[in-house]
Amino acid sequence: MIDQVTIDRILDAAQIMDVVSDFVTLRKRGVNYVGLCPFHSDKTPSFYVSPAKGLCKCFACGKGGNAVHFIMEHEQMSYPEALKYLAKKYNIEVKERELSDEEKFAESERESLFIVNNFARDYFQHILKNHIDGRSIGMAYFRNRGFRDDIIEKFQLGYCTDSHDAFANEAIRKGYKKEYLVKTGLCYETDDHRLRDRFWGRVIFPVHTLSGKVVAFGGRVLASATKGVKVKYVNSPESDIYHKSNELYGIYFAKQAIVKQDRCFLVEGYTDVISMHQSGIENVVASSGTALTPGQIRMIHRFTNNMTVLYDGDAAGIKASIRGIDMLLEEGMNIKVCLLPDGDDPDSFARKHNSAEFQAFISEHETDFIRFKTNLLLEDAGRDPIKRAELIGNLVQSISVI
Repeated sequence: MIDQVTIDRILDAAQIMDVVSDFVTLRKRGVNYVGLCPFHSDKTPSFYVSPAKGLCKCFACGKGGNAVHFIMEHEQMSYPEALKYLAKKYNIEVKERELSDEEKFAESERESLFIVNNFARDYFQHILKNHIDGRSIGMAYFRNRGFRDDIIEKFQLGYCTDSHDAFANEAIRKGYKKEYLVKTGLCYETDDHRLRDRFWGRVIFPVHTLSGKVVAFGGRVLASATKGVKVKYVNSPESDIYHKSNELYGIYFAKQAIVKQDRCFLVEGYTDVISMHQSGIENVVASSGTALTPGQIRMIHRFTNNMTVLYDGDAAGIKASIRGIDMLLEEGMNIKVCLLPDGDDPDSFARKHNSAEFQAFISEHETDFIRFKTNLLLEDAGRDPIKRAELIGNLVQSISVI
């Protein structure tokens, strides 16, 4: 906990004009300042800052408050995180209560895992850009997918060579402990106690927490580098810092756009998110091929009530995800569904269309979930009276959670 004396110092130091102007271009208007609101699509300036009162407020969407509230809303931080953000900005030392020995050990362990993940991310990026295999295999794959260099850099994409222990050896050489390499899931230990790379021969997709820390990795196998490997994707196992049910791929890069657009697009995979970003649609996250969990839903709900689920038309995939959508309804969210044209997934569709075209297609073709589910189940039921009765029960179940 941050002690009250430190909180008071932060609040005294944080000047509302100084804080807001880091994110919003302000112009003087009388005794106040005005700019375009960062929390919604503002065409005429409606966001006012009052230095005298130490407050800001948008007179269109109503969002605002003091400097801490602004940072909480804009950066999607908790109250303590926002205080620490401002403390760092104003060079104020944050004093927190003394941790117990157990708490200190746990915090040290967690921090060690994040440090190892940061090293791995940098290593994989370096290999992608500088190693002969990284450029000829990994970079060739990303370029083949149409990813620009700035997008590759933004998402911190990388490559791991097909040597089974190149990363492990480099990490040990740099002084990283074997136990942390195993605990993060970056490496595993064989029966004869040798260390092996989990992601050998794969392009790498780092997974970021809400605050931007690298918490896990996904690796996609490339046939040219790993012949005979059957598992297409390998993901970091659960660890002290990574719980798959609480993370969404792309949330760190999407959070501000979700707030501004007041809508989140949900897709399935890493490349769907990246291609949509490249086409100009940034308010998108991926469940990474798993059914939505309550933790993931609560994370999205922090930023918006509105979600559009994008499907590529695969019937099995749609039916598997319906339970997750019932959970979204239960959380009080407004859910729409959009089926993409046959043969297209969000990745391929985004590569063929710009942001305006993609958004126009969604607006024209999205439908509310209950109507979508009705049509989907009617196709299955046909004229079978028993199946139609089951269909009605299924729909009532969805309606009952709203």
